[in-house]
Amino acid sequence: MVKLIALDMDGTLLTPSHEISPRNQAAIKRAMERGVQVVVATGRAFYEAHGVISKIDMKLPYICLNGAEVRNESHEILTTNALNSELIEQAADVFRAEDIFYQIYTDRAIYTASIERDIEIFKDLASQMGHQPDESRIRSFMEERIERGTLIETDDYKAIFDREDENVLKLLASSSSKPKLVRAKNSLYEIGNLAVSASAPHNIELTHVNAQKGIALANVAEIMGIDMKDVMAVGDNLNDISMLKRVGTSVAMGNAASEVKGIADKVTATNTEDGVAIAIEEALEEMDREKAGVKDKEV
Repeated sequence: MVKLIALDMDGTLLTPSHEISPRNQAAIKRAMERGVQVVVATGRAFYEAHGVISKIDMKLPYICLNGAEVRNESHEILTTNALNSELIEQAADVFRAEDIFYQIYTDRAIYTASIERDIEIFKDLASQMGHQPDESRIRSFMEERIERGTLIETDDYKAIFDREDENVLKLLASSSSKPKLVRAKNSLYEIGNLAVSASAPHNIELTHVNAQKGIALANVAEIMGIDMKDVMAVGDNLNDISMLKRVGTSVAMGNAASEVKGIADKVTATNTEDGVAIAIEEALEEMDREKAGVKDKEV
């Protein structure tokens, strides 16, 4: 019986316009009313994820930056797994060698060497997902992040690496060149103590080896006193695989990468077709059938 549901955000819970559909909202609310715990498990930083989740007026725990940071429903930090200076420098050397653009995610903000490059990446990502890029909307989104102070343009990454009062939690690299990404991934694997994943076909998400959604979700379940066999996880990309492999019920989105669909127990509808809501509704229906079966046995 499902007692905890972990939901990825981009490509899963969210529509292409970065919103939570009414049906998805209703399904989450219904699950929580039935006593099922729900946790957000995202590659986003808390300060970006919460801006979306707060709109549905539900207090949820967060697994952020693929597990580099975990917060409870009161937003208190439970665990942090930062990259140390040696790993950061080695990873940065790999990206520089392949001339791959990358961003730095810290516990304070996202740092980029080029806002314009970020906009092009967002447009490319929309195209990869089969959507028409809305440049004005993307620019508006970027401006909002800049105004909030969660996105900062800088030409001095080293100054960020050297700060003692700020933790580097994730590096996000992007390139349209598949050969470059493959070579970079191979070099990063050789470094060790790194979790190398992706949230889209043309990127690399890099965190500490202990910062993975699966590890973080297992810790959250343990804190809640829930066995992993009673956990359902829903995701769409490679950074979701570590949690999908650990849970009792793994669900891939209809728009998920083939590798994700290949290891999942079930495939639901796409993120434009309320796939999350459908998966939750089916889980609640299964709970009803199990309870009915128990009552029949008691009679």
